[in-house]
Amino acid sequence: MTPSTDSTIAGQGRAEATQGVLAAQVPRLVLDTQVVMEWLVFRDAGIRALVEPIEAGHWVWIGSVAMRDELLHVLSRGVAARWSPDPAGIAAVFARLCQMPEPHAEEAPLPLLRCRDKDDQKFIDLALAQKVDALISRDSDVLALAKRARKQGLAILRPEQWLELNRRAPTPGAAS
Repeated sequence: MTPSTDSTIAGQGRAEATQGVLAAQVPRLVLDTQVVMEWLVFRDAGIRALVEPIEAGHWVWIGSVAMRDELLHVLSRGVAARWSPDPAGIAAVFARLCQMPEPHAEEAPLPLLRCRDKDDQKFIDLALAQKVDALISRDSDVLALAKRARKQGLAILRPEQWLELNRRAPTPGAAS
């Protein structure tokens, strides 16, 4: 190899490393069922500031098949019938925007952080296992764990709290 070829290859390596660092800095969020319903069922304008960065790829939504299935099950019971939810459309949004990592049985046991509502435990477990930046919730049982979760490196926040924190900090990769 010539010196110019070596420097080109080294430059490509630095570019790839830089992209990896930027990708690692993209905030990763778990959204609970209520927040997803505000977005995809109720179409609440107040939640747009949270979902627009997800739709634009500036933030990453982390979820699971169990979370998607729970939402579709809730909708099948007619809970939100007056909003005429579109289950196929909701499943399509999950498929397009939600990263659903495969669970790994060999992972180390999770720290003890138990929710009073066993149906909400999946959100906490996924957020801890995936080391996300925040679990976004409006559920009182989940929010009750916020102080204990912080000790384990997990922020549990209401959508408004996350947005306030991120108004002060620029989004990685965004033009200033």
